[in-house]
Amino acid sequence: MTDSELMRLSEQVGLALKARGATVTTAESCTGGWLAKAITDIAGSSAWFERGFVTYSNEAKSADDWRA
Repeated sequence: MTDSELMRLSEQVGLALKARGATVTTAESCTGGWLAKAITDIAGSSAWFERGFVTYSNEAKSADDWRA
């Protein structure tokens, strides 16, 4: 997937979420926050993007408080 494809899909998801009054939260690992960055690059995304989590190291992913 390219940056432009991800941006286009993120915009479409954002429009659908906003129309429903819904929000989204992301949990990423190997993408390193790529999805959250694409979403926050969209003007007004704070209306439907609640928060994002990036847990990359194996140690962090196996911590007791991490749930994806």
